[in-house]
Amino acid sequence: MAQGNQLPILLLHEMAERGRHGAHNLPQQIEVRTTWDGVGFKIGDTLMVAALEQVKEILTRVTISQIPGAKEWVKGVSNVRGNLLPILDLRGFLTGTSSKMTRHSRILVIQHQGINAGLIVDEVLGMRHFLEEEFREDVSSFDATYHKLLSGSYRQIRDHWAVFDIHKLVETPEFLQVAA
Repeated sequence: MAQGNQLPILLLHEMAERGRHGAHNLPQQIEVRTTWDGVGFKIGDTLMVAALEQVKEILTRVTISQIPGAKEWVKGVSNVRGNLLPILDLRGFLTGTSSKMTRHSRILVIQHQGINAGLIVDEVLGMRHFLEEEFREDVSSFDATYHKLLSGSYRQIRDHWAVFDIHKLVETPEFLQVAA
């Protein structure tokens, strides 16, 4: 309240000045950096990551019924919640060397252009987040067998992750040729 003959405007200035002296500094503005999110997995010793939106689900062990006359990397089909899902050995397809199912093995469920499949990988390493500036188009440090299905890589401190493009995989003519 105005004391004595003090004008209301002077009182407001005085209150503002006291407020400035007693106010805490505002928090510093934090730089927001864009990230790319994916599902990390291993094929052999190679660290790979697929775009989060390209992996629909991750399964542990499922019952697989073999398909006679199929290529070796086609492990069979599985009934997943009432839908038949082809189960394919990703390492077997890419390298010709079959994966051994272990307690770490998982199945990445994918869906693209009307094709649903489960890809057996050696291990799933969970969600991975990468800063956009960590992206590199260069994939030369990875096995040449993988190059046509990679869309780049991310390097973090000590790990180098190949960006595996599931859409490229499904669009590969050899992937659709499952008969032996």
